[in-house]
Amino acid sequence: MQEAIFAGGCFWCTEAVFNDIAGVKSVESGYIGGNNPDPSYREVCSGTTGHAEAIKIGFDDAVVSYSDLLDIFFATHDPTQLNRQGNDVGTQYRSAIFPLNDGQRTEAEAGMSRAAEGRNEPIVTTIEGPATWYVAEDYHQQYWADEGRGNPYCVATIPPKLQKLRTSFADKLKDNAKA
Repeated sequence: MQEAIFAGGCFWCTEAVFNDIAGVKSVESGYIGGNNPDPSYREVCSGTTGHAEAIKIGFDDAVVSYSDLLDIFFATHDPTQLNRQGNDVGTQYRSAIFPLNDGQRTEAEAGMSRAAEGRNEPIVTTIEGPATWYVAEDYHQQYWADEGRGNPYCVATIPPKLQKLRTSFADKLKDNAKA
């Protein structure tokens, strides 16, 4: 099992996308890239800790590669928005990759280059780290699956991301997510 850490705005939204990928065994919401040890959601949302809302993905690289995950990451959020995703504004919503080794760092750079091809606006995603991972509070885990479908923000934000995923990466989906 390999791990990847991405920040692409609201962690509820990125978690929902990566849960549908074949080979992804786990998706955990959390915080990374800041200064305060063991921050709370309220602290991170204040924008004062320097942390990003992020997800840690556990994946089987025999089924899905880190490179594939990067391509999905770049396709399902807007990597050209600095410190924001849609209405979520602040450094806690930045687009960032947190490589866990030199190989991932090299692949992240290549993934950014692929994502930049054909775009009019520059990619502002950062490659950061090493940094300490902090697990978010329990109620943030599997949010879309558990209660997010009743949250108007999630209902407006997550389905378009899932549609992009299903349209562009149908061959990477878990069987139950293809419908």
